[in-house]
Amino acid sequence: MITRTVSELIQGLNVLSLRGNPDRKITSVCFDSRKACHGSMFIAVRGTQTDGHHFISSAVDSKTSAVVCETLPGTFDEDVTYVCVNDSTSALAHIAAAFYGNPAESINIIGVTGTNGKTTIATLLYRLFRFYGIKAGLISTVRNYVDSKMFDSTHTTPDPVQLHKLFSKMKENGCRYCFMEVSSHAVMQKRIEGINFTGAVFTNLTHDHLDYHKTFENYLEAKKKFFDTLPEGAFAIVNNDDRSAGKMVADTRASKYTYGVNSAADYKAKVLECHIYGTLISINGKEVWSKLIGEFNVLNFLAVYATAVQLGLDEQKVLTLMSELNTVEGRFENYTSGGGITAIVDYAHTPDALANVLKTIASFQSRNRILTVVGAGGNRDRTKRPEMARISAQWSDKLILTSDNPRNEEPEDIIAEMKKGLDDEGMRKTLVITDRVEAIKTAVMLAEKGDIILIAGKGHESYQ
Repeated sequence: MITRTVSELIQGLNVLSLRGNPDRKITSVCFDSRKACHGSMFIAVRGTQTDGHHFISSAVDSKTSAVVCETLPGTFDEDVTYVCVNDSTSALAHIAAAFYGNPAESINIIGVTGTNGKTTIATLLYRLFRFYGIKAGLISTVRNYVDSKMFDSTHTTPDPVQLHKLFSKMKENGCRYCFMEVSSHAVMQKRIEGINFTGAVFTNLTHDHLDYHKTFENYLEAKKKFFDTLPEGAFAIVNNDDRSAGKMVADTRASKYTYGVNSAADYKAKVLECHIYGTLISINGKEVWSKLIGEFNVLNFLAVYATAVQLGLDEQKVLTLMSELNTVEGRFENYTSGGGITAIVDYAHTPDALANVLKTIASFQSRNRILTVVGAGGNRDRTKRPEMARISAQWSDKLILTSDNPRNEEPEDIIAEMKKGLDDEGMRKTLVITDRVEAIKTAVMLAEKGDIILIAGKGHESYQ
């Protein structure tokens, strides 16, 4: 069991005041009062939904040993040490790192950020390095890995306590590298504060998360902040085909590199052949076969190659191993039935991602039909819903609007907002089937030999 003292955990923080024993023993760190117990340090964080300061008394009632907060409570318990700081959200990240012995300092950590492509790039990097014979870890939307051991994932980027716990396991298991997704939420909520990244990758920036960031400019600034905080000696690799690439690295101290298909770049790819079963690519003049499908995946493949080369791996060996990499679960996974119907499952849940996937499918589909099953998540950016329906209808012969994790909203209300993006022609080709299972069954029944069914939005997720 890990044991630290209060003074060890708050070393380096901007402590405004301390009340109680600084040498009190701490055996766990939490920011959820329901997890507080004897030996724990409860950090009161001001969140988007709740304020941890309202639950200090609950934590004390549960016999927590220490409280870290921005505002001290009106009464004190003599068995509790109280630490007042100017920013408890920042303190949580540093305390979590200190509790686990600052494990991130022993690992080369590469962060991947952007609207689309994060999971594919981080996962393929993890697989590539393990194929190469190097121990590595993965932190992603789909699942987390410590070398070969899998851990469930609940967030794109975990909270600081879970994050540093994973880093600790990676260190214990001899992982030299960790490839992790970095969400805009994680940046703004300071989950990654204090981590010295070895490198960072920017994929693209499109319409998403405006429910949280309110404006596209705020969303961009959140992503940019990740690059602004990279240390000297780190590298930043950006997709030069994206208009936001230059802004991302405008103020970074890291060394800058670019990749692209349609623009000048340090790592340049050209699509030679594109098939439903893979893509032949030329990267800086070297041909390589990829099992990944579509131009958007060529960019993901290219980002993996560029990152591996920047980390010192042999270029030719990297290309050889990359040709064996399979698609990531729920990312353009395709299945063909005995009757000649192809189903593609993809996580696409933004207008841009849907357009990329559907354009790729359309490039293979000259005579037969595309049937799309899609919905939009509840309690998330509502402005993208009509655009998702419009794009889906534009590229599909038959569109089925359905439910996709409605959370606290009524599925029918979400679908009604999606339908606002459809014109008369779009409405004529659209069915509304709220039950997702029934929607998928209907698409299968409507499909004929040679048709392609796209099931979009959920990807790897098996829940509703």
